[in-house]
Amino acid sequence: MSTEINYKNNPLHGVGLKNILIEIVNHYGFEILFAYLNINCFKNNPSIASSVKFLKKTDWAREKVEAFYLYEFKNLPKASYEQFLLPPRDRIVPEYQVPGEPKELSLEDAERLREKRVKKAAEWEQGL
Repeated sequence: MSTEINYKNNPLHGVGLKNILIEIVNHYGFEILFAYLNINCFKNNPSIASSVKFLKKTDWAREKVEAFYLYEFKNLPKASYEQFLLPPRDRIVPEYQVPGEPKELSLEDAERLREKRVKKAAEWEQGL
């Protein structure tokens, strides 16, 4: 019995960061990426080259983009708690889960999501 883990069902398997970025920028554009991810490389004079350079140096930002690719662009179901603790490239996607069509995203939805996060953070801080 093989103890090797099969990552091949993960849509990130074998796909470079530049290709991921090209796909999501072509579909959504930099404005939507900034609205949902709040990473400045998508706001201030954005380009594929400068974004890739930043993302390669910054683990948290790269993981945020990779998670966006998996769960918004590839429309996979959210990861289990155990898988969520792993970086997106290390997550195991069950064989029965197949990528779907990209989600329809808008700037209005991004603003609602941001407001929801701010409210949740404020409630969490009050609970301490």
